[in-house]
Amino acid sequence: MRWADPPAALRPRDRALWRYRCDMSRLDRITSDPAVCHGQPTVRGLHYPVESLLEFLSSGMTIDEVLADYPDLERDDILAALELGALAAGRRRVVPLGAA
Repeated sequence: MRWADPPAALRPRDRALWRYRCDMSRLDRITSDPAVCHGQPTVRGLHYPVESLLEFLSSGMTIDEVLADYPDLERDDILAALELGALAAGRRRVVPLGAA
């Protein structure tokens, strides 16, 4: 999905971030539903909390190992979880689209 070009008033770094978020972000795969995992951010409404996926990766599992163990997941699901984790670590407010 291609969104509008960034406003001209943005600094070059912010313009690059704007383009990334509009063109490359996978956050649309992250949802939050009170009926699924008590409202924790999950991947595509499945019962895979983002927190668990990040714990798997931080324990040393590779993306391929996670995918082999959980065939419902796709590579972009793992990358979306990493993206959410990176945004949260950067202290930006993160609200999954399903909770907005």
